[in-house]
Amino acid sequence: MDTKKTIFSGIQPTGNMHLGNYFGAIQNWVRLQAQYDCIYAVVDYHAITMPYNPQKLRQNVWNLIFDLVAVGVDPDNLLIQSLVPEHAELGWIFNCFSSYGQLTRMTQFKDKSKDSETKAEDKFISAGLFDYPVLQAADILIYQADYVPVGKDQEQHLELTRNIAQRFNNQVGKDFFVLPETLYTELPKVRSTNDPKRKMSKSAGEKHYIALFEEEVRLRKKIRSAVTDSGDTPEGQMSIGVENLFNLLKAAGQQEAHQGLMDDYHNDALKYSDLKAAVADALVALTTDFRERRAALNSRKKELKQQIKASSAAIRKRAQATVKEVKELAGLSNVRF
Repeated sequence: MDTKKTIFSGIQPTGNMHLGNYFGAIQNWVRLQAQYDCIYAVVDYHAITMPYNPQKLRQNVWNLIFDLVAVGVDPDNLLIQSLVPEHAELGWIFNCFSSYGQLTRMTQFKDKSKDSETKAEDKFISAGLFDYPVLQAADILIYQADYVPVGKDQEQHLELTRNIAQRFNNQVGKDFFVLPETLYTELPKVRSTNDPKRKMSKSAGEKHYIALFEEEVRLRKKIRSAVTDSGDTPEGQMSIGVENLFNLLKAAGQQEAHQGLMDDYHNDALKYSDLKAAVADALVALTTDFRERRAALNSRKKELKQQIKASSAAIRKRAQATVKEVKELAGLSNVRF
């Protein structure tokens, strides 16, 4: 039997998930489990690169764990990053195989460090925010991941990961690290239903996202009030608001309804009320199932916490083995695990 290829992916614990998170990544995580050896991390080390509340962080970590399990992620595939300190140890080693110049070109650092309302002399930008792509490389390479499911905005970080791996391999004279490849799948671009010119995001405010466990009444209201046409769409082109609704319908698995309404659109017979009703029905069916599963976990939170601690410990053994060999190859003092 062929050994399954390894996939690694991580998610920051920034609060409850919304449909953009689910359709953009987590739905794919669930599907990939059947085909690959999957390791999924809640990356709380990454979450502290920006100002944060310690108590809220810990709460967000466990809430995210419960959310992930509720939507179908296998608990045995999950780890909490800070329970595997080898990530940080390998991250430091990789700092010494990383180019300062390349880190200065990371577009996400440039975006996150911008704040037009804060004076430059009063702005605090942590070294962690600048350096986190190196830790991200350690997250991936510590498990010798073959593939990383990424969006276009993460290509630059994966290229850095490959550069670090190659530089380490060249330094020690051995092809030790696998050079991970991107794993592209068809992922919808989920936009705010209130302002489809921007992506769905919690940071933009409550009107700009639909929570994954949204109550039916609130969900239907948000879809009914969804913007369909802002008035600046070129003639003969589908508006981004209408396109967003079609994307949501397709992502929710309603292929037949999607095709039928798309036919209506091309025949100039589409009623926006029909499209919105179909989208609302599809999302209610999806989120109702998720809410029920999430509620069922409330009675076994203690048990699930222990399971995640155990899975983190089991996965950590793989990380320990990698770090042990890395230290041997790099000429560092070592101990046997």
